[in-house]
Amino acid sequence: MKPKEILVFGASGQIGRHLLRKLSRQNFKITVVTRNLHRKAYILKSQANAGWLNIVELSSFDYEKLNKLFENKDICINLIGILHKQNKNSFKNIHTLLPKQLAIVAKKNNLKQFIHVSALGVENASNSEYALSKLNGENEVKKVFDNYVILKPSLVYSVDDNFTTMMMKLLKLLPAFPIYYEGKTVFYPIHVTDMCEIIEKIILNEIIMDTVECIGPEKMTFKEIIEKIIRSLEIRRFLIPMPLFIARQIASFFEIFMKKPLITNDQLNLLKHNNQPSGKYKTNKQLGLNQSLKSFDREINKYSFVWKEGGEFSQKKN
Repeated sequence: MKPKEILVFGASGQIGRHLLRKLSRQNFKITVVTRNLHRKAYILKSQANAGWLNIVELSSFDYEKLNKLFENKDICINLIGILHKQNKNSFKNIHTLLPKQLAIVAKKNNLKQFIHVSALGVENASNSEYALSKLNGENEVKKVFDNYVILKPSLVYSVDDNFTTMMMKLLKLLPAFPIYYEGKTVFYPIHVTDMCEIIEKIILNEIIMDTVECIGPEKMTFKEIIEKIIRSLEIRRFLIPMPLFIARQIASFFEIFMKKPLITNDQLNLLKHNNQPSGKYKTNKQLGLNQSLKSFDREINKYSFVWKEGGEFSQKKN
């Protein structure tokens, strides 16, 4: 039986690296697209079994080059996303126009599945450019190609993320930590391996024309997440409610002077809205796409020792 040929965009990110390991164990033949072969290849090559991974450099997404890549492929997975914009139109370009273009080429080449990763809770955050671009991207994909699967994860975390690890670094340094909107924003954090299991099951079960809201086992507020990270680090910190007008001034400062701002005004808009299932679509739990879901406390304890006194020697023995 001929192995499935899978094309992956955005594989060097947190989800992508874990996904490559999982897919290669299923003996799928994987082609990874990267904008910079020299910067990313050494990371990507170590994520999959030899002979099952092909890495292609594509600096610009023009139609002819894309079409060549899609030839003889069965599945395309789009993981590309950004958290803050580098220029005026970058959210629109990355989250809306690019998925539309990929879906158009997928349709032309008769792919069996186009799996697009969006975000949970974007329907209600109309004042966020990030959320609006993500939602528009979903709609464009659905309009273009029937063989779509839209995945809408809540906060995806792991030792390779840009959230829990950043929080650990900041909490280790700062005696007090700001809390926005009283820390009441709701999340359902999902571990990256659980997210990759969902994608694997969708491929194996050949699911199409579906939207799945991807959540972890626990409902937590932003404040509760920070408190859990603090306990994991075995430290004490003051959590200070931050008035919105002050938070916006700080965010504006970060946007001007930092290449990767710690917080942006758009993220403050997004943080006002709960990151929870809408009820419009089924969740991974309702669809039975996970055998089990990992506990947030247990998982962050596996890597929080990096920021503790004593490092790995601070880990508790079982």
